[in-house]
Amino acid sequence: MIYVYRVTAGQEKVVLDMLMKKIKKETLKVYSIAHFEDLKGYLIVEGEDEVSVRQAGLRIPHIKGVLDRPMAIKDIEGMIEAAKPAVLSVNKGDLVELISGPFKGEKARVIKIDTNKDEVTVELSEVAVPIPVTIKANTIKVFQKASEQN
Repeated sequence: MIYVYRVTAGQEKVVLDMLMKKIKKETLKVYSIAHFEDLKGYLIVEGEDEVSVRQAGLRIPHIKGVLDRPMAIKDIEGMIEAAKPAVLSVNKGDLVELISGPFKGEKARVIKIDTNKDEVTVELSEVAVPIPVTIKANTIKVFQKASEQN
């Protein structure tokens, strides 16, 4: 069953780490924990039953409680789809525009993709000396695909 912890906003990662340690130490029947950046103040937990999930959250700071009713998979499918890495839509050689950070608005060419870290290395194209910069994949948008450039 899937349950939702209400936690202090901004403390989700701290709570997640403490939960994982407690679950391993006490071998509780909690199978997975998900944290979505867009869902502030909540952690989604999969456990055998409500008792296991509530027991895992006992005496952990920043947990305010467990929502009363369990969730179904269809309730969180949209969040899971949105959480897929942005790197999947980018290919080597694509022309991209940086949408945040110090180089916001600059155009660059993708020279390396690291799917494990969800990072891309780009080479700024509108500068006197090409500079390779490694950035998160969610800080770029594809301006022109490599296949369209020919």
